[in-house]
Amino acid sequence: MTLKFDLTWKALRALLLALLLSLIGVLPAEVALCRDYHQHQICVSSIKRSAKNYWEYRASLHVDGVVRPVEVYDCRHRLRIQKKGVLVPFSQDAASDFVCTFFK
Repeated sequence: MTLKFDLTWKALRALLLALLLSLIGVLPAEVALCRDYHQHQICVSSIKRSAKNYWEYRASLHVDGVVRPVEVYDCRHRLRIQKKGVLVPFSQDAASDFVCTFFK
């Protein structure tokens, strides 16, 4: 009886170890939220809300297939701040409005 139990226990441990090792190599899926917004296809790759200034978001977008780097979206002053510090008003950009309505 103990020999049968030992073999079953060893087989179970080997199966569990194989399962754990197979899960280690699994990479997280990259999911982007995509919407049609004012005749543009906008996908949010990443978005983070500022803890200090709750009206600011750091987001990376794809607008009509064009990748944008991470930029700061100031929803209070309706400005998009590019990496080099260039300020772009929301009136020139439908994607900025989309970012500000993301959490509403």
